[in-house]
Amino acid sequence: MTQAAARPRTAPTRPRGRGPWRLLRELVVGVLIFLLVAPPLAVLVYRFVPVPITILMIERAIEGRGLDHRWVPLSRISPAMTHAVVASEDANFCQHHGFDFGAIQKAVAHNQARPGRIRGGSTVSQQTAKNVFLWPDRSWVRKGLEAWFTVLIELIWGKQRIMEVYLNTVEMGPGVYGVEAASQRYFHHGARTLSAVEASRLAAILPNPLKWSAADPGPYVRRRTGRIDARAGTVSRGGLADCVLD
Repeated sequence: MTQAAARPRTAPTRPRGRGPWRLLRELVVGVLIFLLVAPPLAVLVYRFVPVPITILMIERAIEGRGLDHRWVPLSRISPAMTHAVVASEDANFCQHHGFDFGAIQKAVAHNQARPGRIRGGSTVSQQTAKNVFLWPDRSWVRKGLEAWFTVLIELIWGKQRIMEVYLNTVEMGPGVYGVEAASQRYFHHGARTLSAVEASRLAAILPNPLKWSAADPGPYVRRRTGRIDARAGTVSRGGLADCVLD
């Protein structure tokens, strides 16, 4: 027998398949890459492009509430609307970098003392991040993503763009989104000519736009409108919205 014939045959090696741990690792890496890359790209696009639609708009439309969304640049929105929003939703909008930790602490203390009357501590930046990129939910996952998008829009957009996007996407009634659609619906003119009182009334319904009406305000909305109108005057005189309107 020759030397070559004496050698034992060895079975051909087969490529080793990917085990479950390797698959899990690749999945985790893929998700992390997606979360790190996709949000900045989306934020960068909306830095220049009007937001056409949001998840909330789609959900409300499916519920049968309609969809009235009209985008206008900030230059075609009355400054009174910015004053009213800063006065009602985020008094420190021009001072913070996305998160108002003092307001968050006050909201936590209030909610612990009055669990039946929950108060939010979200800034306009946080609300904009949620409205544009996320879904209406109170889960920790959504809050974490909201924080990430808030950091991104503060870095990439700046205050003027954040306010512009907020005023064009915020819910202001059943099927009504943005100040232009709301102004046309409730006051029959464009957002450019909103008066201080009209702007304060729109701001007054922001916490609960499906329950409170700007067209036919009840006693609570009227009282809230008066308080916001007074604070909006302080915002205007004190320059608290100058980062948007300068």
